Amino acid sequence: MHDQQQSGPIVWCGIIAATCVLLFLMQQVLWLSVPFLLAIILYYVLLSPFQRLLRMGFSRNTAAMLVGTGFALFMLLAVMVGMAWMSAPATNWQDMPARYLSAGVRFLRNMMNALEQQFPFLQPAHLGESVDLNIAEYSREFVQRHLKEAVVTAAAWVPSLLLAPFLAFFFLRDGRRFKRFLARAVPNAFFEKTLYLLHEVDQTARRYFHGMLKLTIIDTAVLALGLWAVGLPSPLLLGFIAAVLAWVPYVGSIAGCLLVVLVASADAPDNNFAAYSAIAVFICARLLDDFIFMPMTLGRSLRIHPLVTVVMIFVGGTLAGVTGLMLVLPLLGVVMVVGETLGVLITDPRLQARHRYARSLRIKEASFDLK
Repeated sequence: MHDQQQSGPIVWCGIIAATCVLLFLMQQVLWLSVPFLLAIILYYVLLSPFQRLLRMGFSRNTAAMLVGTGFALFMLLAVMVGMAWMSAPATNWQDMPARYLSAGVRFLRNMMNALEQQFPFLQPAHLGESVDLNIAEYSREFVQRHLKEAVVTAAAWVPSLLLAPFLAFFFLRDGRRFKRFLARAVPNAFFEKTLYLLHEVDQTARRYFHGMLKLTIIDTAVLALGLWAVGLPSPLLLGFIAAVLAWVPYVGSIAGCLLVVLVASADAPDNNFAAYSAIAVFICARLLDDFIFMPMTLGRSLRIHPLVTVVMIFVGGTLAGVTGLMLVLPLLGVVMVVGETLGVLITDPRLQARHRYARSLRIKEASFDLK
């Protein structure tokens, strides 16, 4: 608490400015930022079993190899079980995008017709016909022009994403060596504060990503239960995809809701009740997230004022798009710890006096035989 009270407006201006600069730089090297983020998440997922193996007497190299091999086998087994559990789709994979887009258009048409019947003053505007024509034309152009480009872009990202497990392995194996490398470059007077800084940065990132994983599990369970009650197919898979998309604030939740609405419209073409029920499920899940789940998970991990959080989310989206929305909160938490600690180092007269005295002793020792 003493360290936090020392942070004034100048320190916080530096924290926000440094966060914005880092977001801009990460957007320029997006091919590295996304695998690095996934590697950090994977690192904190595997850290507990890695530390358990260390306490059992294994070396760091052996423990990292065992944990990485176990994770790879687990993922392979999960993919095989998923492929065996999922039934063959009734529609070819190539025809699925057009099928879901047409289902979404049909859902909007039925919704607009229902609104026109409920409110007669909307009938002269022919909103249903105009929306139907515009969306049908846009969806047809999207499939023809952008779908192939999106598939090629996704295929180009595959080699970059393979860096994530590679980076996570070396984070586990050589993380302590990197911390020692940083600590050796710090003057002795600031050594204790530097150890505190490294510990707090690690704990802030760990709390955030652990909280995000817990929130993902809770959201998956809640959404799967709600979608199962509505009667949608594969509720657990849809709930998991929507929960992962929710890692991107606001945009991800909307994308997950649209995905489930498209699936509901395709599964029940002539009945909008399933789609309306799915929207109600997402609204309830969002309210539970905002008022119950997020304060229990992410709210305890980052000690940031809500106003600063909301403003920085918009700033991150403006500077770095979707990547900025994903990275702005953990990056702000880490930069906040670094900035507050540096502010204490710079403004603490006792630490500055110790540093000046140690430097004068080193100068005397170096020039002792020159007199």
